[in-house]
Amino acid sequence: MLRIACLASLALGLAGCAHQPLAGSDLDRAFRPAFISRIEEKAGPRSLVFRDDSSYGGKLKKLEPKEADRRLQLKLEKGIPEKAIGSITRFEVADQLRASTLGLLPRERPWTTVINPAAVASALESFLVEEVPANAPDYELLKPLGADVVIEFVIEDYGMRSDDGRAGAYLIGYGRMFYLEGGGNVWFRSFRADEVESGQPHVDPFKVAKDPGLFREHLTALIKAVAEQFAKDLQPSDRRGGASAPAGHDLSEGDVTTPRMNERKSGDSDDLPAPD
Repeated sequence: MLRIACLASLALGLAGCAHQPLAGSDLDRAFRPAFISRIEEKAGPRSLVFRDDSSYGGKLKKLEPKEADRRLQLKLEKGIPEKAIGSITRFEVADQLRASTLGLLPRERPWTTVINPAAVASALESFLVEEVPANAPDYELLKPLGADVVIEFVIEDYGMRSDDGRAGAYLIGYGRMFYLEGGGNVWFRSFRADEVESGQPHVDPFKVAKDPGLFREHLTALIKAVAEQFAKDLQPSDRRGGASAPAGHDLSEGDVTTPRMNERKSGDSDDLPAPD
């Protein structure tokens, strides 16, 4: 049921967002795609729950809304290590979008010749560490790998927010596709997946503070919903066939598995007041 609700949320969120569809002819000339998924430095996780919604005043007791948001944000970011209750890391947020989208694409070219994500990370000097670099990569570094086209996903903002006593997860960003040699984007899709805006059931922030896994569950569902839309966009119906392999090129399939993330160390254990 959560996944269905999130798909509805995404559909509403995408309605007013920028979209440049991918033409079949632009996909047909792709041979060795490189997928990049990154997260901006101040993207999140953010808690915009208590400062933006005065309805929690009584439950906060003497705690200031700004401090309550700070404590919740720590739980969204670091989980509760002493209780082995984890949230979702910045690495996971970015890489799940890449892996989920790629996993939904058909086993046909150019998706069977995707460059190994570990090779992409190494070339861009990100090394698959937990903290995804915030700066835009130097795409020229991908040319020695044989890349001719880049599919890039960028997370600009994510976290929890609330309005009129109803809280939920949100995810904002964009995806794009461009060729390394000349030209601009051949595909672009911005998105805003927001459980509050689309009227989804309330996600109790006090329960999330006790079990950050709830935030992981809701955000993961949003990521998968965005991935489904991206995968649909990347399969235009008017294509005629994949590009021919350049002479001497290796046609082995790319490794589309998700690399393992590094774990965070224990963090702040501040708690929100127990709900009445």
